[in-house]
Amino acid sequence: MMNTIIIGNTSDNPFAIDVAHFCGQIVDVSDLIALKDFQNTEFCPRFINDENAFEDIGYYLKGKTVVIVSTQSLNFSRNSLSMRNLVIARAAKDNGAEQVILMEPDLFYSCQDRGPRHEHSFFNEDRGADLRKKFDGQPFTALLYAQLLSLAGVDQVFTIHNHSFSTQNLFQKELNGAFHNYVPCDIFSHYLASSGIVDPGKTIVCSPDKGAVPFVQMIKDEMAHINPPMLKMDKVRSGERAIEMEPSEDSDIGMEDIEGKDVIVFDDMVRTGTTIVKCCRILKQYKPRRIIFCVTHFHSSAESREKLADESIDEIVTTNTIPAILNRDQQGRLRKKITVLKLENWIANKLTEITGGQEIASSPGELYSVDISSKNPRWKQHITSAFGNK
Repeated sequence: MMNTIIIGNTSDNPFAIDVAHFCGQIVDVSDLIALKDFQNTEFCPRFINDENAFEDIGYYLKGKTVVIVSTQSLNFSRNSLSMRNLVIARAAKDNGAEQVILMEPDLFYSCQDRGPRHEHSFFNEDRGADLRKKFDGQPFTALLYAQLLSLAGVDQVFTIHNHSFSTQNLFQKELNGAFHNYVPCDIFSHYLASSGIVDPGKTIVCSPDKGAVPFVQMIKDEMAHINPPMLKMDKVRSGERAIEMEPSEDSDIGMEDIEGKDVIVFDDMVRTGTTIVKCCRILKQYKPRRIIFCVTHFHSSAESREKLADESIDEIVTTNTIPAILNRDQQGRLRKKITVLKLENWIANKLTEITGGQEIASSPGELYSVDISSKNPRWKQHITSAFGNK
């Protein structure tokens, strides 16, 4: 990736630093761009070059690909980070960059994937008044964000496990197909198979609602060597936070078949934990050996930590797409049962595919690392397997 520059949209972003490291970038991300504000608080980034060089002014980045790594931050709102992305992208293009790639693991505004009008959706559905009323008075923000990124000079967007087909479709349209949505099924599958967290011969995969079925099917395909049956749950909302749930008729197995088995519930993201806890409590009534919750994007809040501490969930496996989850304070009591799979190397490998570089590694086990608290009972087992019996 000789002609690629990897930067963050905040100073010394550890996630950006690690991605750059695994891509083989020697220069620190903070030595490539100065992220400063004017006294009036307006953001003004500046790509760093030789101040005595007067050749190629305005074309310092000619022939270069600039990758902006954008992750949720405890110090900046997502609104602020979004604006920083736009200004950095424009700075890259105004200084000759050949292309700009936004690497945003948890794509901002992607949940605001519909608006109040018939045409305010990229779903293939007929949206009646009852569906559109929910968005009455709101903007179609996912489309706005895609349009602004394109206008600012972003050529490609790389995200992880975006759940919205509407958002995926509109980004594909606005970026002329240059939208990359990677799902870490290989990482989850490898960890579950190699960690001893489940019994491979007695494993069941579970979708907590219809929206998660495609993801769980991808996991099931990835775990074809043990061919786990899938249990599908149907969710019906009876209020803003109230839901009812029951097993779907098209599941591979019935609830009576999960006794003594390891049930792995998969979802793309968790915010409040209401749906997952409801699902796991129902599953627990049928006496499984263990219930493991695997989720890609973990929005750690006081509410989610409180709910997911529920005894119906034995273990949680997530990724660091929202890096704050690595903070033990953000884990709270959940540190006793949470494992975080760090994806920077996996992301670097995908970036090399996008930019035409050389593949970094081919085995899933080489593409992630594990972060687990010493408060977790499996910590000692993890350390032993990592360093041998010493």
